[in-house]
Amino acid sequence: MPIWMGIDLGDARVGIALSDPELILAHPRGNIKVPGDSFYALEDVIDAIEEENVERVFVGYPLLLNGEEGKSAKKAKRWVKALLRKLEENKLSSVKAELCDERLTTVSAHSMLLEAGMSMRSHRSAVDQQSAVILLQEILDRNKCAETDGSVAMEVV
Repeated sequence: MPIWMGIDLGDARVGIALSDPELILAHPRGNIKVPGDSFYALEDVIDAIEEENVERVFVGYPLLLNGEEGKSAKKAKRWVKALLRKLEENKLSSVKAELCDERLTTVSAHSMLLEAGMSMRSHRSAVDQQSAVILLQEILDRNKCAETDGSVAMEVV
């Protein structure tokens, strides 16, 4: 059964979410701590892809609110290219990796954590994986809608 992965890139942590095999629900897998650069997480992400038998990876593409590509979005593009190279090196070329618009997922994640009663101080350790969950859940929901009405599954950059 397929498993999909959502990734939220950060300079302190890279948040990871996984789907269930039915591609209905996203859940957090955790964070990978990185010392100031998300590129340090590549090996750990490859390990998680292998451990979880992931078929597709969706990486948050943090476009500016006006839809333009800023510094973080350019970095996400470079990160996905590096991931694709690592997948190829590890004989995992069947795994697809894609950028997906993630505007406002971090804002939504903070709101959800506040509503859940988590203090702002506790948010730092949870917000990246929660952002990855939100990103992946949106993709799963769009994919489910596409299956029922025949529309395009998702808007991937």
